[in-house]
This record gives sequence, C-alpha cells and structure tokens, in this order.
Amino acid sequence: MPNQTLSTDFTLVGLSENQKLKVFLFVAFFLFYIITLIGNVSIILAYNFSPALQNPMYFFLTNFSFLEIFYVSTTAPKMLVNLLSENKSIPFYGCAAQLYFVLLLAGTEFYILAAMAYDRYNAICHPLLYTVIMRKIACIQLIAGSWAIGATNALIHTLFTFSLPFCGSHKLNSFFCDVPVLLKLACKDTWLNELIVFIFGGGMTVGSLILTIASYIKIISAIFNIHSSFGRKKAFSTCTSHLIVVTIFYGSVIFMYLRPSSSYGKDEDKLVGVMYTIIAPLLNPFIYSLRNKEFKTAVKKMLNRMVVLLTH
Repeated sequence: MPNQTLSTDFTLVGLSENQKLKVFLFVAFFLFYIITLIGNVSIILAYNFSPALQNPMYFFLTNFSFLEIFYVSTTAPKMLVNLLSENKSIPFYGCAAQLYFVLLLAGTEFYILAAMAYDRYNAICHPLLYTVIMRKIACIQLIAGSWAIGATNALIHTLFTFSLPFCGSHKLNSFFCDVPVLLKLACKDTWLNELIVFIFGGGMTVGSLILTIASYIKIISAIFNIHSSFGRKKAFSTCTSHLIVVTIFYGSVIFMYLRPSSSYGKDEDKLVGVMYTIIAPLLNPFIYSLRNKEFKTAVKKMLNRMVVLLTH
C-alpha cells in the first residue's frame, strides 16, 4: 500500500499541460462561461418581466436556468484560474465543498427535468385540467422536492467519499473534484463507495429517468391520437427542446458514473466532465429559446422596454 500522506490539499491536473493550448482553452471557456451566464439570466429576466410567460412551463425553465448558473459556477471559475496559474491546489474542505455542490446541483437537475416532463405530460394529455393540476403550489412542491433529493444524495456521497484515507501525490486527473477521480486516490478498498454510487447515484438517476420516460410514453401516445398533422407537430414541438437537454445531460452523467471503477480517471473523462458541467449549461438557453417563438417575442418586448427606459 502506498504511504498515506498528511497533506490536506489536492492538486487538479486540469484539462491540459500544454502552455499554448492553456491560453486557447482559457479564452474559449471564459467566453463559454460569460455566454452561459448571460443566456440563463436572460431567461430569468424574461420570465419575471413578461406577463405572457407566466405559466408553469416557464416557471420550471426559470428555476432550471437559476440552477444552471450555480452549476457552471461551481467548476468553471476554478478551472479558469488553474489554466493560468502554476498553483493548481485545492484545499481538502474546498474539494469536499465543490464535490457536494456539483452533486447537489446535478441531482436536482435530474428531478427538475423529470418535473418539466410531467408538466408537458399534463399540458398535452390533460389540457382541460392543466391549470388545476399544475397550480403554483404544486410547481413549488416539485421544485422543493427536487432540491431535497439532490441535497440528500450529495450529502451521502460526500460523507462517504471524504471518510476515505487518501494516498500518494493527491493529484486528481480532472479539472474539478469528482467521486470517480477521488476514489482512485483512496488507500483502502473502495467497494463500499462504489456500491453506494451504484445504489444511491444509480437509483436517483434511473428513478428520475423512469419518471421522464413514463411521461413521454404517455405524451407520444396522446400525440398519435391527435388527428390533425398540425396539432401533432405543435404538440411535439413543445417537447423537443426538453428531450434534447435530457439526452445530453443523462447520457454524459450515466457514462461518467455508472461503469466499473477500473475505467475511472482516464483523459476522456475530462471531455465527458466538460460536457455535463460546462457545455450543457451553455447550450440549454439556446435549445429552449431558439425554437420557441413565444419566448423570442417576450425577449424582444423586454429589450424594447429596456431601450425605451434607457433613452428617456
């Protein structure tokens, strides 16, 4: 067994050791981060200042954007600093905090996506009862439940991961603290931790996926029963953006976590990590807004009002 070190710091290897590539990556990911913030803040502002968007679908989308702002902010700033700094260390408790918030926000995102699927199910399958079923208190309960599940899952994984003794150089082959790369540094057998990842992490992921799939089975069945081709197209168009986001997020997270520990810590994991922590929050505002005429109209009206206020 390697000697267990007494160091309380970890070192994040980052995305690349190539100095020229680091500058390019810094510029690219800094722009990604700023665009992500602007895009998600725009959705939040559009919802709050546009009466036309005051419905459950945009309530969930606003909460989703709020979550995405914090999600990308748990990893991107530290990654950007490390790209330009020689000191890539992160304190033990700083690493634990980063892991907790990444897992909290990722877990919450799973169930907000499931809640959004449930919202679309009610809008398409129960249009006459939609406003009764998806009243404001029900929407708030779904959001609160999502955060509670995410917080519980994150706490379990963080406590069990950081109860392990860590050995060697404390170098994490990643740009943020994550369970798979931390397990690679453990001085003891991690079978229990892997079992916890599989049971709790897998159960949470698969549970939210089952809820989402069940909603879409009902939605697709209802769409096929619509006689008008225009009606079918309109009904399905309200779901396509959500389906794209679900595919990107679930696909990358499942690949990252639900596989054997022997494959953890490889360089391709960094690309997967970038996909669900940086790229997905960047794409989401565009996926939800570019295909949505109602949202684009609301944003234009909001911008016009802002211009009028500024010019007077």
